[in-house]
Amino acid sequence: MSDAISELSAVELTAAIRNSEISAREALDSHLERIAEVNPKLNAVVTLDPEGAAKLAARADELTASGAELPPLHGLPLTHKDTNNTAGMRTTQGSVVLKDFVPEKDDLIIARLKAAGVVSTGKTNVPEFGAGSHTFNELFGTTTNPYAPGLSAGGSSGGVAAVVGSRVQPMGDGSDMGGSLRIPASFCNIVGFRPSLAVIPMPSDVNAWSWLGRTGPMARTVEDIALFMSVTAGRDPRVPHPQVVDPADFRAGLETDMRGVRIGWSRDFGIGVPVEPEIADHLERQLAVFEELGAVVEEACPDFRDADLVFGNTRALDFAAGLGGLVAESGDLIKPEVRWNVGKGLALTAEDIIATNAARTRLEYTVQDFFTRYDLFASPCAQVLPFDASLRYPREVAGVPSETYLDWMRSACLLSATGLPVLSLPAGFSGAGLPIGLQLASNHYTDVQLLRWARAFEQQTRYAAVAPELRAPELGTSASGRGGLRPVSAPGA
Repeated sequence: MSDAISELSAVELTAAIRNSEISAREALDSHLERIAEVNPKLNAVVTLDPEGAAKLAARADELTASGAELPPLHGLPLTHKDTNNTAGMRTTQGSVVLKDFVPEKDDLIIARLKAAGVVSTGKTNVPEFGAGSHTFNELFGTTTNPYAPGLSAGGSSGGVAAVVGSRVQPMGDGSDMGGSLRIPASFCNIVGFRPSLAVIPMPSDVNAWSWLGRTGPMARTVEDIALFMSVTAGRDPRVPHPQVVDPADFRAGLETDMRGVRIGWSRDFGIGVPVEPEIADHLERQLAVFEELGAVVEEACPDFRDADLVFGNTRALDFAAGLGGLVAESGDLIKPEVRWNVGKGLALTAEDIIATNAARTRLEYTVQDFFTRYDLFASPCAQVLPFDASLRYPREVAGVPSETYLDWMRSACLLSATGLPVLSLPAGFSGAGLPIGLQLASNHYTDVQLLRWARAFEQQTRYAAVAPELRAPELGTSASGRGGLRPVSAPGA
């Protein structure tokens, strides 16, 4: 029963719980058994509250028996990304500075998931303060890949990607500034979706108008992505943004006709971004799936020459605003990549900010020009295959040295700079059996249509249905937890 439950999608599992075919307690038992089975290999779950989760599951079963109307995610067990605050449950952001922090309030995305009926069970690992697309920190160690446990699971939502890919749970909450939903999705053979600005609002006490970071879902199916969006999207008065997508739109169905859809594809983003040849060659072959569905695929992309400046300076400013105080107080305890990014932000001049705004304007103009001719932009999601988990980040990509910890993430960062809705979609495997993700982007606030196009590819290929065997590590070491899995009842122990 446990193995059968773990293979169900969120749509299937919640339907089974609502129909009393599976109890919420049985779903939770399967979830916890799977954590016990795979976490010693992956080090993905870093905080666990089985007692609290058992109480929530029991209440869910009582609600089922009462005949009351049930919420959309009724009884669904989920761990949460450790950068998303969870009331009463330790939220460390992967930093020793916050090793004992227990927030009093949920972040909005968590509050909405709980209101939709999820059974919160624990937290998943992240790089310190979500910085970088490889999940390791001094507090809990390294999270590794379910398809090759000696290799990286990506990041910063690497713990989420690992638990979804390894069948611990069907979906989870993540976040994305420079690829944190997309790169781990590519590495772990799942879907990672970065929505348009404020579709899932991100209230902030520092900058209510910030635009670069997003929260969003990871799942094994596009249908589950839409389900997640249907309960987490929607306005919040703390976020002053005039345009969002109605949550009901994500429940309107995902069927679509791709005949005549125009797709621009680039393997190097038109500016020579290095990508491992095996990845680019494989994805070019996969584009035939869209052509078989009637789409027109051509080599074309927006002009990305301003995107590096926009992303780099905006990210640095956001890091300085959000983490500058902590770095000033506890910089010796925080990893150098974070200190560097904060320092870059604090060093920005008025002239730098003016130039960044002008570059962002030019970038938006070229993006809109692109969408007068094309409906979708397709590109490699990750520039590299999953790499040795003992590394901090790849030191080179296709023979090109990485000058900073962000360089190997440019394929995702460039799309972040545009602000577009974008996702990574499972698109097959390398010769060594490592997952490869296809990155798809559409125009602002066409989130639902983007999911429909992605699902059309998914229906033809079904790559995410290929489950990992959790084979022995090829490189480096397996999950190396400094703190390991620690119970929520003993934070900081």
